[in-house]
Amino acid sequence: MPRRRRSSDWAIQLREKQKARFTYGVLERQFRGYFDAARDRQGATGDLLLQMLETRLDNVVFRLSFVDSRRQARQLVNHGHFKVNGRRLDIPSYQVKPGDSISWMGTDDAVPEFIETLTDGLPKRPVPQWLRLDPENLAGQVVTEPNLSEIDTGIESRLIVEFYSR
Repeated sequence: MPRRRRSSDWAIQLREKQKARFTYGVLERQFRGYFDAARDRQGATGDLLLQMLETRLDNVVFRLSFVDSRRQARQLVNHGHFKVNGRRLDIPSYQVKPGDSISWMGTDDAVPEFIETLTDGLPKRPVPQWLRLDPENLAGQVVTEPNLSEIDTGIESRLIVEFYSR
């Protein structure tokens, strides 16, 4: 019976990078862009990378419990169902900032039926400390930048930095 070999460091780092990519639904070129931007900023690159991924509009919509998955959030943002600071926005990769408010796009103050079914029993999961949810108005606000301790994806950012540092 052949024994299974231990994964190389490179394989472990690659797996961690892919886990982050698939978790946030980001393509390789986009992910590399986020990494390069995080590397150019002041601070720990891995922490900044996760912070940038967390503050994408599609992820914030997911974190506010407006939808059931990040994929669903991406699609609904793409279709223009959300407003940021009162303006319709259809770019899932938009980086929200502290003070931004996110709300559902309604027509004539009426909420479409599918939105009501999606938002029944808000919040469906705990909302992170860096976000504030207003379930009555179907709105949320970014209070501060996400803290690394609040990001519970289980991604080892150190391994991603090592992967790109080869």
